[in-house]
Amino acid sequence: MRVLMVVGRAAGGVGAHVDALVSGLRAEGHDVQVVAAGSTADTFGWHDAHRLWPVHAGARAPRGLLDWHRIMQLAGTVDVVHAHGHQAAVVAAVAVLRARPQPRMVVSLHNDLPPATGGPGGLKSSVGRSAVGWALRRADLVTGASDDLVALAESLGAQRAEIAHVPSARVAPLLDADRLTPDERALLLSGAGIPSGPPVVLVVSRIAPQKDLGTLVAAAGLSASAASWVVVGDGDARLRSRLEEVAHGIRGPEGQPAGATRPNVHFVGARDDVTSWLRLADLFVLTSRWEARALVVQEAMAAGVPVVATRTGGLPGLLAGAGVLVPVGDPAATAAAVDRLLEDPDERARLGAAGRAVAASWDSPQDEARRWADRYARDPRAMT
Repeated sequence: MRVLMVVGRAAGGVGAHVDALVSGLRAEGHDVQVVAAGSTADTFGWHDAHRLWPVHAGARAPRGLLDWHRIMQLAGTVDVVHAHGHQAAVVAAVAVLRARPQPRMVVSLHNDLPPATGGPGGLKSSVGRSAVGWALRRADLVTGASDDLVALAESLGAQRAEIAHVPSARVAPLLDADRLTPDERALLLSGAGIPSGPPVVLVVSRIAPQKDLGTLVAAAGLSASAASWVVVGDGDARLRSRLEEVAHGIRGPEGQPAGATRPNVHFVGARDDVTSWLRLADLFVLTSRWEARALVVQEAMAAGVPVVATRTGGLPGLLAGAGVLVPVGDPAATAAAVDRLLEDPDERARLGAAGRAVAASWDSPQDEARRWADRYARDPRAMT
């Protein structure tokens, strides 16, 4: 099978999923090429990727026109074009429409549609939403990483839509890993300037508006527990600066004066030892406004770390009762859930064991790659 993956700017779970899927399909003997924005190729080390992204080059600029033409040419050399995300869906649909011969087209939705008012990478008007709908209607198959994304695809006119879970490659190693020893824990924390005595409330997240880390910092300020809240991840530098000012009491949360709270939050940046942080955490928290099946939540569950997450998107189904759900944008509820679990080691142990049991039941990324190969091979007439 010859497959062309199409993905735009992706620095988190979407790129990690594409990376694992490409590796898995190639291990099964399939010929896979990748079209990606240059920043994405750099982030994931895709040295053989075609660095073509007309959306950011400018559709009518010379570079943009060349990118469009090259993607159309590539689409004509494969059996299937698989687009990941809203912008990639539109790019792939245009390329497949012009390609000769025409390949089959699959679109995977990993995120909800951005607001119509726009923003970075957003849909700046109803025209953008219409373009996504047009692309989904042209696809032989649309998959969603959560049930609400499948419903979104159907509402936009997709002829065939189904769930396609996105597994994390870190789950299997974490299922086999033990907690860090006290010495290992102290060494890791001290290296980041964090005391080793208090319990650790861990967050692994891009620093981006969708992740709503403002709610997290506010929750840390409301918490009555003497815990260290640790944020692993990087992203929007200006947003991180504002969050750190709140965490250090320099700037108050919205509606409060500076110094009103001094949450014990440590921003340690992007790390290549995320699994070690998961193996020392006492609790994992995610306050996102929306998520599908967040890879970091999968990983926390595999590590046996109890999870507090927002009741949104695919998170309730992912946790399957093996965690605590709180309302979106509610620092008080988040703080209360954290305090209750930190005060109850038996409940933490129960939730951690339950999460690990759920994680052990999931398919591996290689299993999912085989399932994707089966999807690609379907008769397109059966997809209508």
